[in-house]
Amino acid sequence: MRLLVRIAVLVAAFVLTACSASGGTTTAPTAVPTRPTSPAPAAQAPVAPSPAATAIAAPKAAATTAPTAAAQAATSVPPTRAAATPASTTKPTASPVQTFDPKTTTIRLNKITGGLRNPVGIANAGDGSNRLFIVEKAGTIRIVRDGAVASQPFLDITNLVYSAGTEQGLLGLAFAPDYRTGGVFYVYYIGQDRNSTLARYKVSSDPDRADPASGAVIFTAQQPPYPNHKGGELIFGPDGYLYLGLGDGGSAGDPQGNGQNLNSPLGKILRFDVSKGSPYAIPADNPFKDRQGARPEIWAYGLRNPWRFSFDRATGDLYIADVGQNVWEEINFQPRSSKGGENYGWNRMEGNHCFPPDSQCQTTGFVMPVAEYSHSEGGCSVTGGYVYRGKAQPALTGAYLFADYCSGKFWALSRAADGPWQKTALTQVAISPSSFGEDEAGELYVAAINQGELYRVAQASLNGS
Repeated sequence: MRLLVRIAVLVAAFVLTACSASGGTTTAPTAVPTRPTSPAPAAQAPVAPSPAATAIAAPKAAATTAPTAAAQAATSVPPTRAAATPASTTKPTASPVQTFDPKTTTIRLNKITGGLRNPVGIANAGDGSNRLFIVEKAGTIRIVRDGAVASQPFLDITNLVYSAGTEQGLLGLAFAPDYRTGGVFYVYYIGQDRNSTLARYKVSSDPDRADPASGAVIFTAQQPPYPNHKGGELIFGPDGYLYLGLGDGGSAGDPQGNGQNLNSPLGKILRFDVSKGSPYAIPADNPFKDRQGARPEIWAYGLRNPWRFSFDRATGDLYIADVGQNVWEEINFQPRSSKGGENYGWNRMEGNHCFPPDSQCQTTGFVMPVAEYSHSEGGCSVTGGYVYRGKAQPALTGAYLFADYCSGKFWALSRAADGPWQKTALTQVAISPSSFGEDEAGELYVAAINQGELYRVAQASLNGS
């Protein structure tokens, strides 16, 4: 959801850049959807998280866990320098099963519920309850159970969240792998100080209500004075570590050069071990853990605004949707065998193309996307999804689904064993797809921010069945 530069072009209100339950198919849009203003905060104010003692840097620090003294000087990696021995060039193993056939299969979206306020995220707790947790941009998390939205929010931190910008607000939610027994979860938001905040919470004695007093900030990152490119993906990987995606901090073209600066957490995917340490530990195999002048939390870099990435639950492969500048939206692929350290090229590359377009660039050391689409093809801002691994829609098995926020177009990305990647246009619907999510069984859902609705993805045959 990078959005502000895209929406600025399409909706003049901003200067900068983010079917029914019975199975009916939505109709094609007739105009580019626009983003609503943020809803007013709820009246009840939550308790502010207590900052972890070592987590928050002074106001002018780049991020909360301070680098070593040698790391204080900014390090800008030139495009000809290879990453820290990434394994990203290794061919990925084929999906264990891929039954998706782009010649015969498309999708439809079945509406589950409405009445949501600017939904930007979908998660499940993995606790056997089969609940869906919907992240609302203003600072609330709502529970959807059996198609109905609970009357009371699971968590309300609207008084802690700054959500005025189209890409600011409560943006990420991840439940710890042992949530069933430990009750711990994590949220990512833009705080009232306009900076990125990662906080830990616990559920209360009521399984449908979090304890707002349990909040503890474990990481912050100082943001430039722009309202866009704040990232927001928060997810546990198959290795048990917590991954956080941060955008380059905003404006256009990454004026501060954060994407290529290893001393900045911005424009990166960060990787934390939250199972130990105070407030967290650096995984021993993080690629820049021992490099002077680099943030030890960095897992991958060279990203503009990774708006949703996900792990294939069957293979452990990582799919990263990165929002482009003016022309190209991209999907990056990182195999399970990766050792991290990939440089995805921003701000030297936009998709597979030099940036700025008239520049002379070298691609040495960059990892190129496996798929891209241009704005002339239709759209302005990619929303990353998931590889389908559920049981209810077997014709979709093995397909990575993603969408465009502005046009409502949906695509599938697939490949046979060691074959070329194939991007297939699936459908176009009159919604603003802001996020995908999985339930505990691997079924896929889509949140529509402007419509305030939640949809379930279903397979459909191209012959109309």
